[in-house]
Amino acid sequence: MNNKVQYLTVDAEHEGQRLDNFLLRHLKGVPKSHLYKVIRKGEVRINKKRCDVSDRLHEGDSIRIPPIRVEASAEKITSLIPSQTKLLEDSIIFENDHFIVINKPCGLAVHGGSGITLGLIEMLRLFKPHYKNCELAHRLDRETSGCMLVAKKMSALRVLHELFREGKITKIYTALVKGYWPAKLRYIDARLERDILQSGERMVKVTPKGQEAATTFRVLQRFKETTLMSAELHTGRTHQIRVHTLHAGHPIIGDEKYGDKEFNKHMAKQGIKRLCLHATRLSFVWPESQEKFEFEVPVPEVFLFE
Repeated sequence: MNNKVQYLTVDAEHEGQRLDNFLLRHLKGVPKSHLYKVIRKGEVRINKKRCDVSDRLHEGDSIRIPPIRVEASAEKITSLIPSQTKLLEDSIIFENDHFIVINKPCGLAVHGGSGITLGLIEMLRLFKPHYKNCELAHRLDRETSGCMLVAKKMSALRVLHELFREGKITKIYTALVKGYWPAKLRYIDARLERDILQSGERMVKVTPKGQEAATTFRVLQRFKETTLMSAELHTGRTHQIRVHTLHAGHPIIGDEKYGDKEFNKHMAKQGIKRLCLHATRLSFVWPESQEKFEFEVPVPEVFLFE
């Protein structure tokens, strides 16, 4: 337990970083769920004002951190076991001086916390010495697989964040949904709002009060009881595709949070025991060189169940 209030000043290197990512790097051993809780309670302040986990930092910002619980065991891990090393070796599909592209496996959390000792980003920092300053450029849910961008340094992270904010990174997902998706339903524009339940679970719902959220859908293939869909995000809201498909009446197979529980059990008996959502393709132009990058990873075979 750190029993003193701390004040951290943001330097130029961390300009533009999310508050939660900044604090997770500086408060080693603090469970992510606990950190989020103290931020939402208003105990963490930026320049004496309440803040949100997703707030972007600016050089010179003063961050107040309350006395906070630290897990003593969290800093003991200093190297990866062979299976973790092999997992990363098999998952990295591209690397240059600025960023890494990873085909994230289903079931691997992007961050440690909430009972997870090492997430993807912590594993990468232990994988190679020159990965020690890696930061996630965006996120995927633990059970979602596919393309992820990881910045190798803060300057690259700022570039990628700017590209995401300006809508200059194309993100295409593949989803297997319940039932017969009508071909004419190609665009869903339904506002989304995050709602924290008493249990602490984060849920997202469609509501006129929510943030703008838009997704383009396209039917790829029809099966007996399901439809294979392509989904392109035009905004990057939490659980956007999962909630938009539910809103359309065709939840994603294997979705334990928003899906049809009975239908999921039915599909599990036929061999589908995961969330059927996969980040298939990423594309963007790197501003400095104007080089176009496009990355695509295959759809998991389980999605193609007849």
